[in-house]
Parts: sequence; C-alpha cells; structure tokens
Amino acid sequence: MDQQMEAPELRAFLEALNRGEVLTGTVAAIERFGVFVALDDGPGHPVLPGVGFISVAELSWVRFDAPDDVVAVGERVSCEFLQFDTYNMEAGLSLKALRPDPLRAFADRMPVGRELRGTVEKVLSVGAFVDLGEGLLGLVPFREVNGYPAAGRPEDFGEGEEVSVVVTHIERPTRRILLSGPRGTS
Repeated sequence: MDQQMEAPELRAFLEALNRGEVLTGTVAAIERFGVFVALDDGPGHPVLPGVGFISVAELSWVRFDAPDDVVAVGERVSCEFLQFDTYNMEAGLSLKALRPDPLRAFADRMPVGRELRGTVEKVLSVGAFVDLGEGLLGLVPFREVNGYPAAGRPEDFGEGEEVSVVVTHIERPTRRILLSGPRGTS
C-alpha cells in the first residue's frame, strides 16, 4: 500500500512542519518500541493510531522499564517535532526535548571530587551501577574505562546497599557519570 498516494493531506501537513516546532496531541497507543500520538492540528493517519510517533529513546531523560511508565493512553502531551518520517508518513517527536535534562543539572551542581551517597542498583563484571537519585546512574568501574582506572572492587558492593562514592568524571555527550568506590577502597 502506498500511503503517500492515499494521503495527500497528511503529506502536506507533515511537509509543512519545522524542526523544533512544538506539537500537542493525545497518546493514542503505546507499543514496546514507542508511542503513537494523535496530533491536535494534524489529519488522521490511514494505517497507524496517530500521525506523531515518539521512539523509546525520545520519551524521557531518565531510565524506565516500559513506555507506559512514562505516558498513558489518553494523556495529553506536548512534544518537539524532530523529523518527517517519509516511509511511515509520521512526525518523529521528542517528549524529553521539552523537559529539563537531570544529568545537565547534576553536572552543573556536582563538582568532580564531591562525595555523595547512592544505592547500588546492579553489580556486573564491568562495575557497580549506583543510583544517584533523579533517575541517574553512575558507574564505579572495576576495570579501566576510556582511560580512567578501575575505581572499585566487586566485593565492596552489594545490590540494594547504600554506599558512599566520589564523582570522578562526568561525560555530558555520552551521558556517563564515573565514580570511585567507597573511601578506603580501590
């Protein structure tokens, strides 16, 4: 089926959108791969539940297990328009673009060398992931990571345990927070 031929009004609407434009609508359907949004000012879609689509990566700055942890069917949302998906004839949207990035706020107020408390969420061979609050995780590496030395030992961490850690590096582009282990270890 050639959606482009069947929906000239939809194509004209999508082509008129500008990157960065704020669009509003209602969550029409939630799938494991993203969320369909029925846009207020847009025409209906001939096949999909909504003309707008928010991929999982564009839903939230913070971790979540499933898209319905972030939005619910019938919820009103405002999103930033990212691009016109010509294959699916839909507007690629971002919900998180209109919300403050907690990593940026954390980096602005948390200098390298600051000690803080967190809860060990997971211990893997690469290191311990520590929940720092606000949906942010930091990594205490057990081996070198991008030139940063090992900063902890697996035996110093238990899942669910509250620990003291020190911020050693914040990588804004990759959204990574590196930590050293509890004082007196590593």
